Amino acid sequence: MKEDLRAETIRIAGHGGDEIEAYLAEPLDSGRFGGVVVIHHMPGWDAGTKEITRKFAANGYLALCPNLYSREAPGASPDDAAAAARARGVVPDERLVGDVAGAVAVLKALPSSNAKVATIGYCSGGRQSFLAACRLPLDAAVDCYGAFVAAGPPPDVPLHVEPLLDMAGELSCPLLGLFGAEDRFPSPEETALLESVLQEHAKTFELHTFDGAGHAFFNTDRPSYRPEAAARGWELVWDFFGRYLSS
Repeated sequence: MKEDLRAETIRIAGHGGDEIEAYLAEPLDSGRFGGVVVIHHMPGWDAGTKEITRKFAANGYLALCPNLYSREAPGASPDDAAAAARARGVVPDERLVGDVAGAVAVLKALPSSNAKVATIGYCSGGRQSFLAACRLPLDAAVDCYGAFVAAGPPPDVPLHVEPLLDMAGELSCPLLGLFGAEDRFPSPEETALLESVLQEHAKTFELHTFDGAGHAFFNTDRPSYRPEAAARGWELVWDFFGRYLSS
């Protein structure tokens, strides 16, 4: 890991040409780098997600995290923006794809880009990473415990999202999935169903489920954090992106 990087908030064109905030982190080394669109979790465009974005830059990637809640609560705190987004049933899928497409375009246009771009997302962002990989031409995608890919939310979860398994045949790139054996959304049964459908479509993928870990095991600010699972998860991410995003 290298310390020489630059990070800043910029404005990008998202879905429908809307101007939205995004957090960009770049290594300062010379060379060409793969790009990563970091899709934030449901709590929003927060300090933890920006730290992850910088982590990618420190490891030799161009990283950009769009604020998916820019429209719901401009200038609001991550908590308030997330509450506003949840009140509307969270981000519409079509808008998400447009925002990620805008982020991909920005990364590919950077002078130090090698023109390869992946997505990674956590929690709701994991589902959205899978969605983006089915709707956009990408080089790789990572789904970190993305709920409601294989099954929709139960009645007591007020989210307006649909399962995505019917899109699996359109997956445009290799997929890495990282899950917890003690998670409920997605459950191990849902992860097994995802694996079966990806096999049916002859997709390139690898799914890993960690014993003793539940939802959000990467999140260092939560009781759900599991250091061993997170460390192994990062090893798998670095190996995966090393294979598919290198020049």
